[in-house]
Amino acid sequence: MALSTTLKAVTYMSGAIVSFSAMAVAGRAISFELDTFEIMLFRSLVGFMTVLTIGYFAGSLNQITRRHIGLHLMRNVSHFTGQNLWFFAITAAPLAQVFALEFTSPLWVLMFSPLLLGERLTRMRVVAALMGFIGILIVTRPTGDSLNIGVITAALSAIGFAGSAIFTKKLTRSETITCILFYLTAMQAVFGLICAGYDGDIAIPSIASLPWLVLIAFAGLLAHFCLTTALSLAPATVVMPVDFIRLPVIATVGMLFYAEAIDIYVFVGAAIIFAGNYMNIWSETRKQ
Repeated sequence: MALSTTLKAVTYMSGAIVSFSAMAVAGRAISFELDTFEIMLFRSLVGFMTVLTIGYFAGSLNQITRRHIGLHLMRNVSHFTGQNLWFFAITAAPLAQVFALEFTSPLWVLMFSPLLLGERLTRMRVVAALMGFIGILIVTRPTGDSLNIGVITAALSAIGFAGSAIFTKKLTRSETITCILFYLTAMQAVFGLICAGYDGDIAIPSIASLPWLVLIAFAGLLAHFCLTTALSLAPATVVMPVDFIRLPVIATVGMLFYAEAIDIYVFVGAAIIFAGNYMNIWSETRKQ
């Protein structure tokens, strides 16, 4: 039974890996037609309709409340910022670098959680954070040619995702997934409309780009659903090592489709970042 549950968790994580990779490819495909704000606008609109449709048939729309609107706002500002930076980064930096720096998001959660969640900063969390910082230096090599705007925005996007994760954790104490996803898509559609339309010119996606937009919307929702489901089926110490497969997968995609060279330093730095994450997860689960 335990083996069967683990295999299910690994299968769901495989779905998350495919979804994240598909979202990166789709984001690059339409970046020449739409800017990041426009991508977020149309992605959120598709996601909003999807949440309403699924919520209607599941009978969960009555779970949407107006409690904690301020917390929803902070969560979605953080996620909107991180996601926009991520969409820009995948067009300006090698995909493997972007994904490697995205692995630092849990480490930023460790650093911010004492301030925002009141959690204690343990010795292991400090060690994990230091390992993450060392990994960042190896991936970005700030004194070399590898440091550019794409790498910087990728690193900053991880901070945005960390803030989103912290506020989501606070929301899950009282709100359902339907409520969280409703405000996620609704608020970010408004943010996208404001940011994309500030100059009075919002590009309308062409027929050719519509499938890519739909793919981005569904891949984003599916990726988080698969990740959440996998963590509900198996311990994080089992699930998270599978997530690391994202790096060689996206590095292969970058090499085959975009002629991006595979950089050994990216893998070394990412391995150190991941090791810090894993050590902290292992330490926390041993206490339970």
